[in-house]
Amino acid sequence: MSNDSNQKGGGKSLFALQRRELLMDELRAHGAITVRDIAAKLGVSELTIRRDVNSLADGGLVSRVHGGATLRSPLDRTAVAGKPPAYSYAIGMVVPSLDYYWPQVISGAREEAEGQNLRIMVRGSAYDASDNRRQVQALLDTQNIDGLIVAPDMAGAPGRELLRWLNALPIPVVLAERRTPSDIPAHRLEWVATDHAFGAGMAVRHLWQEGHRAIGCLTDTSSPTSPHVVRGWQQAMAALNIPPENQFYGESAKLDNGERAQHFDDVLKRCQETGTTALLVHSDTQAVAFVQHCVDKGIEVPGDMAIVGYDDEVAYLAEPAISAVKPPKRYVGKVAVQLMAARLAEGRMRPVHRIQLNPELILRESSVGAQRTTHEP
Repeated sequence: MSNDSNQKGGGKSLFALQRRELLMDELRAHGAITVRDIAAKLGVSELTIRRDVNSLADGGLVSRVHGGATLRSPLDRTAVAGKPPAYSYAIGMVVPSLDYYWPQVISGAREEAEGQNLRIMVRGSAYDASDNRRQVQALLDTQNIDGLIVAPDMAGAPGRELLRWLNALPIPVVLAERRTPSDIPAHRLEWVATDHAFGAGMAVRHLWQEGHRAIGCLTDTSSPTSPHVVRGWQQAMAALNIPPENQFYGESAKLDNGERAQHFDDVLKRCQETGTTALLVHSDTQAVAFVQHCVDKGIEVPGDMAIVGYDDEVAYLAEPAISAVKPPKRYVGKVAVQLMAARLAEGRMRPVHRIQLNPELILRESSVGAQRTTHEP
């Protein structure tokens, strides 16, 4: 029995991909390879290496020569003489939602993939590390994917174990809207994420410029975005020298209607106690619900309470329309595919890239125009 049957974790398709990555590394280092030498080096049959060379040549990555291969030359017309392959690479994509936030990320990824002749295969998951892993494993088991874009749940021990597992996969992995914690040595994982702390800071400074001196923050603590929003809010409040007693932080809980009404009453009470006249609310679905609650209670927005939402998925639908921090969702998907394409093209020689994208602040009625004292700190 040959070593070709020595399969790991994801099965034969993963082992084949590992071999082809090694072939490309050898070609980049030496310019050419021979089937005999590589087969002996990897401990597989020459037929297996010939198949790998054929696959790489069909994808336009190498030029076949007698007994081996060279890096693709512009003079090699054999790959375009026949019917070109449908896609050069296949990329799996696992996201935690298909109905909020993530459709725009997927759309950006698909748009970029089409331009780069890549295929995207999407699976929906949940905000749960074990389900994330199940969905990734399903792609590995059923599809011959060359790379993976994933937005994993990183909470607690299961999330950290998931990151270690992703880091050990034999295919490149790009995280979308996630960053690896500094205490986990996931040195191979690349990522592209919105700088949510910067976005929260923009919102706070806007509210300050509108004359607010006690600015609160409500976040959905179950969301992976929440810690970054809170950090940005805290940093901006400190930079503006807003004292702790003028800082109200609370939960924008996703509760049933009756419980949510009571919760929002409690939030308004705390705002009154702390003199809070403006709130940054994550996410903007909760911001919409809170604005509706204020209107029902006779609290004018923005006259009595100014609101800035976060995500800008539905903020414009409220009455009044809600200002919101808008992450560049389409570009998160687009840049994730760009990172993956570059990694697949350049292999291990390419340095690990980790990219942050700035959001923008969309101003609407909920936070502008109230008559307040405005001065610089």
